[in-house]
Amino acid sequence: MKESTTGRIEVSPGAIASLVSQVVLECYGVVDMASKDLATDLIERLPFDNHRRGVDVHVGDDQIVIHLYVVIEYGTRIITVAKNIQSTVKYYVEKALSVPVAAVNIHVQDLRISAD
Repeated sequence: MKESTTGRIEVSPGAIASLVSQVVLECYGVVDMASKDLATDLIERLPFDNHRRGVDVHVGDDQIVIHLYVVIEYGTRIITVAKNIQSTVKYYVEKALSVPVAAVNIHVQDLRISAD
C-alpha cells in the first residue's frame, strides 16, 4: 500500500474490514451488520470471523472499495443513515491509512427495531 525509503507497508483487507466494522456499528441508525448471502452468513457466524461480518473490502491500484451489508433501524430515514455511513467510513479509513477510498457501497439487507 505505502512505499517508503525503509520498506513497504501493507494493511490486509481483513484489518481494514475490522476497522470499518467498528466504525459502522457506531453510526446512528445502524442496528447490526448483515451478510450478503446465506453461505457467507454461515461462515461469518463462526466466532473467529465475526469482526468482519457484513464488510467486503477490495484493495487495488492504490485505492479502496468497500461494500457494507447493514441492518438499519426501522423508522429512520434510510438514505440519511446510508449517507452518514458512507462519509464516516470514508473519513476514518482515509485518516487511518492515507489511501483514498474510491467507493463505499451500502447494501441495506433488513430493517429492524433496535433492542434498546
